[in-house]
Amino acid sequence: MASRRAGGREARKALRAAPLAEENKPVRPGMEGGRFKPLSNADMDKVHATVLDLLEKVGFTRSTESCIEYVTGVGGKFENGRLKFPRALVEDTLANALRDFTLYGQDSAHDMHLSGNKVHFGTAGAAVHVVDEWKSHLAYPDKGLYRESTVQDLYDAARLVDKLDHLHFFQRCMVARDIESPRAMDLNTTYASISGTTKHCGLSYVEPDHAAEGLKLLHEIAGGEDKWRARPFASLSCCFVVPPMRFAEDACRVMEVCVKGGMPVLLLAAGQAGATSPASLAGAVVQEWAEVLGALVYVNAIVPQHPCIAGPWPFVSDLRTGAMSGGSGEQAVLMAACGQMGRYYDLPTGIAAGMADSKIPDAQSGYEKSYTLSLAGHSGANMIYESAGMQASLLGFSFEGCTIDNDMLGAINRSVRGVDIDTENLAYETIEDVCLNGPEHFLGHNATLSRMETDYVYPDLGDRLTPAEWMELGATSIDQRARQKTQDILASHFPSHIPDEVDANIREKFDIRIPREQMKAKH
Repeated sequence: MASRRAGGREARKALRAAPLAEENKPVRPGMEGGRFKPLSNADMDKVHATVLDLLEKVGFTRSTESCIEYVTGVGGKFENGRLKFPRALVEDTLANALRDFTLYGQDSAHDMHLSGNKVHFGTAGAAVHVVDEWKSHLAYPDKGLYRESTVQDLYDAARLVDKLDHLHFFQRCMVARDIESPRAMDLNTTYASISGTTKHCGLSYVEPDHAAEGLKLLHEIAGGEDKWRARPFASLSCCFVVPPMRFAEDACRVMEVCVKGGMPVLLLAAGQAGATSPASLAGAVVQEWAEVLGALVYVNAIVPQHPCIAGPWPFVSDLRTGAMSGGSGEQAVLMAACGQMGRYYDLPTGIAAGMADSKIPDAQSGYEKSYTLSLAGHSGANMIYESAGMQASLLGFSFEGCTIDNDMLGAINRSVRGVDIDTENLAYETIEDVCLNGPEHFLGHNATLSRMETDYVYPDLGDRLTPAEWMELGATSIDQRARQKTQDILASHFPSHIPDEVDANIREKFDIRIPREQMKAKH
């Protein structure tokens, strides 16, 4: 019996050592979500009816002249300083909007097909601090726990994400606080992101001329505007609205430039419940979807069937203090409800989750992220932003926290995949074989061995050792293991997908602040 078990272990080791084809992996980008439904069908009908009422009767203020021209040109109305969207116009836009498209990576292996309930996880945010060496801080308080983030940090975050399998895209997760000029910050954020990873990148710009210059930089990377338009590997994250129901003029001008420039756009409406959106969760869902659908009409009036991601991001306030509470249970169900409404409209939809209130990657951070991200993934939203590394309700970014979150996302994505029901998976023949032909257990059975890698996800950092084995190997905590893995990646992984001659040309034309030598060797 002992030799038989040893043989089974050796067979399992050999199987695990063999690389898996992408289609055979237990989890991969675009697993089908949509099983968690906080709203009934009747609830969603009521939300939709209220959204249409808001758009038709209340509308938006602070519309730019071009916005008014585009929207009224397709049937909108401008009355008493407010731009209104008749029901028929909204319904026509919903009927004709593009709802099946690909967000490209610089490497086609990272292309993400957005349709139906396919779920993808990635980063986002605008943290102004890095959670730096927090374990050392506990022993040496004078070192400081939070420090201001830099453009080098942003590049490092991109190349870290480039190596984390369960993060499918990269969007800026912190602000380059060492660059004062908004123009230089926008361009260097673009450069740091696209040079640090071949995954799809989300970008943002403060002014329309920054966006125009950013597009020129992207053309350089792509090898020309025609190649960029064929495979746009970056999208615009656009906060087009100042809730409640007021257009953000500069953001709208940026959006027009990027839409005309062929860049997919995340239409991001981020009210804060009890402050800039209603305190009731249903009211927050209504307002953010009304704002997003208004922008959807606007974009489709500029370029019909332009690739848009609906981004209703209602945030939660702690009503005792007014502080944002990104890790709350209310936040979890609120975002999931917005994700479910995305399935109701059958629109590519992105929501935010994983925004822990905890300041460090500790137990509080873990439980806040686990339920907010689980509900978001199971809602069936196509893009889950801010899903790794975010602490202090988006004020801080943790590198080792990002690595831990990647481990967690593998398990969450496996739960999104669910249980496969078909004749083979119901396993009648396997059970029959074991029961009638021995050895009355499934260890070492071919059916078990064949599913070890295709059906099961194994943690990279999570500990499953016995206490004795764990102590023998140093009794490390997950943050220690994450710190080591993060350091290993950042010491060795320097993406080289941008040829030196292209990079040199970019540096001649644009004010790039990251020294080239810091992108080739440990720093």
